[in-house]
Amino acid sequence: MEELERALSCPGQPSKCVTIPRSLDGRLQVSHRKGLPHVIYCRVWRWPDLQSHHELKPLECCEFPFGSKQKEVCINPYHYRRVETPVLPPVLVPRHSEFNPHLSLLAKFRNTSLHSEPLMPHNATYPDSFQHPPCTPFPPSPSHMFSQSPNSISYPNSPGSSSGPGSPYQLTVETPPPPYHARETPGNHNGRSMDAIAESQLVLSLPNGVKSADGETENFRPVCYEEPQHWCSVAYYELNNRVGETFQASSRSILIDGFTDPSNNKNRFCLGLLSNVNRNSTIENTRRHIGKGVHLYYVGGEVYAECVSDSSIFVQSRNCNYQHGFHPATVCKIPSGCSLKIFNNQLFAQLLAQSVNHGFEVVYELTKMCTIRMSFVKGWGAEYHRQDVTSTPCWIEIHLHGPLQWLDKVLTQMGSPHNPISSVS
Repeated sequence: MEELERALSCPGQPSKCVTIPRSLDGRLQVSHRKGLPHVIYCRVWRWPDLQSHHELKPLECCEFPFGSKQKEVCINPYHYRRVETPVLPPVLVPRHSEFNPHLSLLAKFRNTSLHSEPLMPHNATYPDSFQHPPCTPFPPSPSHMFSQSPNSISYPNSPGSSSGPGSPYQLTVETPPPPYHARETPGNHNGRSMDAIAESQLVLSLPNGVKSADGETENFRPVCYEEPQHWCSVAYYELNNRVGETFQASSRSILIDGFTDPSNNKNRFCLGLLSNVNRNSTIENTRRHIGKGVHLYYVGGEVYAECVSDSSIFVQSRNCNYQHGFHPATVCKIPSGCSLKIFNNQLFAQLLAQSVNHGFEVVYELTKMCTIRMSFVKGWGAEYHRQDVTSTPCWIEIHLHGPLQWLDKVLTQMGSPHNPISSVS
């Protein structure tokens, strides 16, 4: 306790770890509620608005960070830092197109997206398919990323499962606790910061001869990313019918559940409130099993989906599939008590920066990455008798506003597609 008092009274000074024994499930009970101990202490002493462990990262000086799976856990609030949203470099749109389809780095990405959609999406079950060697945060070319198309992959509900590629966090959540790698430094890649990698690869994606900032402004229009008022919108569907109004998310942490709170809480989208005269018994039964549903976090430019329902959720995210080397249409099963990073803004920025030099159509394809579909309780794909998400009883469609607005600005600057089209084509 003396070390904790010293750390709190002198926050700018180096301090030692303040440890408590790790409980069996890694959590601490306070006033009949359980939570992760480092989150509780950080919320009490530093950040009252702290929502989730996804917002915290241990400092290098900490010897007993929560994610290290040691017998002791450090609860020193000054041994953790809050994850900051990275500044994304502007996309430089060429004033004069130099598109050459034979030199396109994204040709394989585009061809896979347009022409190789399977009759039924592949399925991934958390954890087995997520334990292959991680890819680099920003692959130099997407061409190799869709070469594999696993028919079945899995994903264990284990506190010891490894972190997703390029992720500073584990894929498990507060129940069971998230064991992210303690010694991992996600802001660094081979000794270089993420920003340095992004900037260097942005320059590499530009045509030859563009080297200086002055040269860039002469031949390119910079298009910057801006955070919108609502970071996403969520629409709820039953089979192929949309039900209710679209939910606009202003809070960075939202809960989509099956309950009936009528208070219009900006942090909750209660599906249990919504009525549908065409609802059948399968839909009714599925709705009863949504329960606590899914918790969506938008932290540090990344979107996480945490399954807090007793039943699994199923997610189709092209951005997530790209990170893990899956086919774009793969549907990932997230069991109860697990979470998965389903969108990475920095990866999207890298793909967008590369694609502007390869034509309007390639950029437009990225709009599919900004929409995420998620079903409750019932899955779809090759391993299920439902082939399409519109055949599942209860599902949602998430539109990410920031990336969509960024794409809109870039496409507006680019003008129109190169390929002509007629009224009879």
